[in-house]
Amino acid sequence: MFDLIIRKGQIVHPEGVFQADLGVWDDKIAQIAEEISEPAHQEIQAEGLHIFPGVIDVHVHFNEPGRTDWEGIATGSAALAAGGGTLFFDMPLNSVPCTLDAENFDKKVAAMRASSVTDFALWGGLTPANLGHLPELAERGVIGFKAFMSNSGLPEFSHADDATLYEGMKIASRLGLPVAVHAESDVLTGYFTQKLRSQGKTGWRDYLASRPVFTELEAISRALILARETGCKLHIVHISSGSGVVLAAEAKASGVDVSLETCPHYLAFTGEDLERSGAIGKCAPPLRSEAERDLLWAEVLRGAVDIIGSDHSPSPPSMKQGDDFFALWGGISGVQSTLAVLLTEGWHRLSLPLEGVARMLADTPARRFELNGKGRLEVGYDADFALVDLHESFSLKREDLFYRHKQSPYLGKPFTGRVKETWVRGQKVFGSGKISPVKGPTLIRPRSAS
Repeated sequence: MFDLIIRKGQIVHPEGVFQADLGVWDDKIAQIAEEISEPAHQEIQAEGLHIFPGVIDVHVHFNEPGRTDWEGIATGSAALAAGGGTLFFDMPLNSVPCTLDAENFDKKVAAMRASSVTDFALWGGLTPANLGHLPELAERGVIGFKAFMSNSGLPEFSHADDATLYEGMKIASRLGLPVAVHAESDVLTGYFTQKLRSQGKTGWRDYLASRPVFTELEAISRALILARETGCKLHIVHISSGSGVVLAAEAKASGVDVSLETCPHYLAFTGEDLERSGAIGKCAPPLRSEAERDLLWAEVLRGAVDIIGSDHSPSPPSMKQGDDFFALWGGISGVQSTLAVLLTEGWHRLSLPLEGVARMLADTPARRFELNGKGRLEVGYDADFALVDLHESFSLKREDLFYRHKQSPYLGKPFTGRVKETWVRGQKVFGSGKISPVKGPTLIRPRSAS
């Protein structure tokens, strides 16, 4: 007898969409067939619904321990689940202390196990101060190492200069783990910021002018050169521009082992939207022009973008208020809306195939970061999935948000495609607008660390 059978849903697989029954036993997908004849303890009639593999968000900042008042694991993972997510990768900042050594890795894992609604994985940091700790972080099971090529905005997480990044990549290459980079030029963005502020220019347009697209391209180019030289697996996070994707994709085609990530907010908004949203829409790299967004969508549609991560980086509302746009916190709250953006702006508006959505949100993240049994709806894989009504339209309301602070540039945005339920390893964690935490949230380690 199965624990659960989902009847007559449309299964979204990277190779196609088809109607089938899906049977779950002992936390795993045990059978997928046109019709399963055996009984189950629980059955769900899913006619008219699509079954997506659970979203794997490789880029979130839940800020616990140390800055739980900014978000926290409980509320952040609940929002992920409400958006169809089943696994997140927490960045080594903005928690205090940062995940820079084994001791603080253990502290964060304890906090995750106590509060997470879903499964989780952890990035380790790569800074000038912790190169000697990278092997112990790898032994603990980090998914990879995150470095900032520009100022992180936090004094406890120093940016990695070229020498640090080179040495860190050599170590990561030996360990078989990727290095993720925030690719913006520290020298150029710092120069433009100082120049504009010295002239009393502190508005949102001035902030955009301080981080032009070429400052991203310059840093991407350096990271690609270092990755080629060291043989390191490179992951470029939150590429904001279509031009950045084109540059990195060309290097990938020439043999550099690089994966490309962008974020839903770069696909949903442009810099001009800051006039409406204010600092709620501030991020780094910043929102780009309509032309760059159109090029970014073109690259998504042609399959050049590997992964979509939310870069959920929340803060208290007070940090988004003030007259100096440069001084306000730069981070977007969006972990709950990733799938909705891809379905609304991608599938409905631009005919992005559902298979492509599943690939970027689940299959490629699992393959790139070597996650056993994750990312696909296949027999033997963990029963991580979301039931979605592709045709239900809604506008995101404040009361819909599970974030600690009910702020997001997506508020009021019309979407088509609503998550009805989310299941993690055969346990329903979201349904009817309510959260039911998973029993025993699990640290997911890459195969090389298993």
